[in-house]
Amino acid sequence: MNPIKNERQRAETAGSPDPRDKLVRTLGASDSTLLVVSSVIGAGIFFTPGVVAANIPHPGWFLLAWAIGGGLSVAGALANAEMGAMFPRAGGNYVYLREAFHPMAGFLVGWLSFFVIFAGTIATLAAAFSNGIGELTGLGIGGQITISILVVILTTWANYIGLRSGAAFNNVTAILKIFGIGLLVAIGLGLVLPSAAQSSEPLNPVRPSGFALAMSPILFSYLGWNAPVYVASEIRNPGRSLPIALVGGLLICTALYLLVNFLYLSALPMSDFAGPTNVGELTARALFGEIGGDIAAILILLSILGCLNATILVGPRIAYAMALDGQFFPGAERVHSRRRTPHIALLTQALVAIFLIAILRSFPSILDYTTFAIVLATMADILALYALRRKRPEADRPYRAWGYPWMPALYFLANAAIAGALLLGRPWEAAIAVLVTISGLPFLWVFSRRSPQDA
Repeated sequence: MNPIKNERQRAETAGSPDPRDKLVRTLGASDSTLLVVSSVIGAGIFFTPGVVAANIPHPGWFLLAWAIGGGLSVAGALANAEMGAMFPRAGGNYVYLREAFHPMAGFLVGWLSFFVIFAGTIATLAAAFSNGIGELTGLGIGGQITISILVVILTTWANYIGLRSGAAFNNVTAILKIFGIGLLVAIGLGLVLPSAAQSSEPLNPVRPSGFALAMSPILFSYLGWNAPVYVASEIRNPGRSLPIALVGGLLICTALYLLVNFLYLSALPMSDFAGPTNVGELTARALFGEIGGDIAAILILLSILGCLNATILVGPRIAYAMALDGQFFPGAERVHSRRRTPHIALLTQALVAIFLIAILRSFPSILDYTTFAIVLATMADILALYALRRKRPEADRPYRAWGYPWMPALYFLANAAIAGALLLGRPWEAAIAVLVTISGLPFLWVFSRRSPQDA
């Protein structure tokens, strides 16, 4: 049966789990909340504040931008929590767009999410990890690329083994991040005396275009807040657990981000860290000296590794959900008979990420390529929420988005403004994201002609 012709059948059972899904519900609310923390807190908070400071050279506006980024992400989380509870399935926004509009819309956002957002984020994190190794050891670009590829392979294998062990590793790394960042901020602020250099530093004007461009790396730093919706078919009681995980996890991350950025501003003049640099390591060295800086650099690498592991865990569920509908390469719907993981989708994701590492070697380049795709996908999510409220007002909604319709509208408009700024400021990276999305159309035609019997 053609997957597009099967739309009515899907609609009739939209609020129930997919009976073809062979993944097992093993994650609880705490697992899902810590998945948000682990997915969000990685390279962004250590590397991107310098890029933000270059665009917003004013401490007050700098902190406000990070708070706005957290608020925007919470607005998106509220919308996704409603749809995730409504459709407790693997695949996240692939399912929402498919159900709200048309299977083609779901396919395109799923294609974009798998090949650009998640694979691009994995490549970004792997590049950030290898860059950190390079700074510690003096390793050249060739060695850094090799390390990036190896870390993708090793973390993919870790998630191939099983979800429960992967979740336990994620929980430990997330708790260590929260404790480590909290301890760093507490000790750091205790050591910092009022800085004459900062108090005398002139306050530079902030241009609206610079503020908008700065929101790109900020939103990248919050990327990962929607991780639990992609593994909804593996969460126990998703109607209750998803809203708790999305909002609770984001509030934890926003608080930590504001504290860490306040520490950066307290320890260093903005002019010292404005630009593409490792602000976390610069701050640690300023506070604790050379040895303290090296220890902080290692902690940063461990944080990035934990985020990479969480991203690799989540991404394959998109390809898996698409393959169940016959809208992805055959085999991606397979679940390992013993390990209960979507092992073919995991391996496919690793190959795509390695390819991106090879062609987009610059960390900022991969970041902007990924962030523009995120903005497009999140705008589509909000449109899906409005469409589902209109098309299926009677559908069972275990959770309803707080602040509807105004909060989702604010989130949509903010992302539209950021998309426009990225188009003007980073046209090449934006074009890549659009071209990758369009490239999926011939594959959709091929997949539709396969007419899988189980679709």
